[in-house]
Amino acid sequence: MKSTRFWVILIAGLLVISGVFTALVAGQTSGTMANIYLDGKCIRSIDLSQSDDSYEFTVDSPTGSNTIQVEPGRICVSCAECPDQICVRQGWISASVMPIVCLPNRLVIQIEEQSKQSELDGVAG
Repeated sequence: MKSTRFWVILIAGLLVISGVFTALVAGQTSGTMANIYLDGKCIRSIDLSQSDDSYEFTVDSPTGSNTIQVEPGRICVSCAECPDQICVRQGWISASVMPIVCLPNRLVIQIEEQSKQSELDGVAG
């Protein structure tokens, strides 16, 4: 009986500690930026956490155009002049896990999490 109580208390304590740690880590991001690159150059940056309205715009390249749709907290390519349409089928993204890439039109949309904490470390700060 005492052994079971020990494990229950230990697991409950670990859950509480992991919950606090998760809350602290989640609270360190202040915004989400969507950077749009054409031929490797950043042509536009959109703060998705500050976007209140839905809108769309077109990015033209020598090989075709892409229509990009923005909603609060997420972004997608809604229409593209490319043969495979992989960028359109990828759908909405809202995290930095995987970028949207249109190889024929040389377009990349990359999400970057902005941190609240200073970029200085303990030595430089």
